[in-house]
Amino acid sequence: MGEKKPYFAMITVQIIFAGMPIVSKAAFNGGLNTFVFVFYRQAVATVLLLPLAIIFARRTAPPLPFKLTFKIFMLALLGYTINLNIHSIAINLTSATVASASMNLIPVFTFILAVLFREEVIRLKRRPGIAKAIGVLICFTGALIIAVYKGPRLNPFTDHHSVLHGSCEDHSNTSINRTWMIGTFLMILVAFCWALWIVLQGVLLKEYPSWIWSSALVSLFSSLQSFVVAMAVERNMNKWKLHWDDGLLAIAYNGVLVAGLVLYLQTWCIHKKGPVFVGMFSPLALVVAIVASSLLLGEVINLGSVIGGAFLVVGLYCVLWGKSRERKNVINSNVEDAKERRSSHVEGARDTISKV
Repeated sequence: MGEKKPYFAMITVQIIFAGMPIVSKAAFNGGLNTFVFVFYRQAVATVLLLPLAIIFARRTAPPLPFKLTFKIFMLALLGYTINLNIHSIAINLTSATVASASMNLIPVFTFILAVLFREEVIRLKRRPGIAKAIGVLICFTGALIIAVYKGPRLNPFTDHHSVLHGSCEDHSNTSINRTWMIGTFLMILVAFCWALWIVLQGVLLKEYPSWIWSSALVSLFSSLQSFVVAMAVERNMNKWKLHWDDGLLAIAYNGVLVAGLVLYLQTWCIHKKGPVFVGMFSPLALVVAIVASSLLLGEVINLGSVIGGAFLVVGLYCVLWGKSRERKNVINSNVEDAKERRSSHVEGARDTISKV
């Protein structure tokens, strides 16, 4: 049973991830301001994470100089304040399906950034390198398909009217909707920013290994930054009032489950099984989002989103397969080197004994 726990954990993570754009989309359709939403989301995450950091990491965390504090502040600005606001706007312009599909680009962008920072190498003369390069191209093809091609409507689960842009029936099936394109490219930008944040977070954790404290401080700084942004954009205080509706559900869902539970489960699974194992479950969120957004929101599923999402999934698995094979090759090479060294030591010992 213990071996199955990481699998159950990652399935739970992807179901929560799939629900994130769905409950957010429902809240935005109900009139919740996207900037106010981001502030409340991060405030809830801060209330959840900061006490945990104080209780469990206050005594063990290393001292935090001003330089590192500033780096954490900038990480909060990039990864949460800017990125979450763009993400919320993009969900408002597209659909929950597009939001889930675009998240499959994060491991690909992370790989590309690792290559640019010379932490990864593409060897195009070997199969793993070819697979990674092809996977990147397939992923970008999928993203382009989602952006420029809607295709005919697929409505297998519901006949409800779509809540996307008020009505999707106003456009021909193959027409390129400008708002949809802008939202899709914003989603791609979000995926890139998340990937950049992951790389920079890895660098920060080498300098400051207390991930609980850094996560709590990121939430705290981002909530303060988001408050300033929301106040600058939305001056009508009536828009800040919370009610027992989809808006409150979305804030609680994102603040508690996404920023709290998912962070813990992902970190635990990376520790147990590694990052490749975690990345392999990403497409599951897309499948759940397609079904749930149609059933719960009445969103119209377009053929272009399904085809583009399939391209993203295939491309992601190509990249993950290439990385996995390279890791196995390195392990096998190290084992062979160890055997050769052991063999040479044995031969040397035999020669010494024979001489004696």
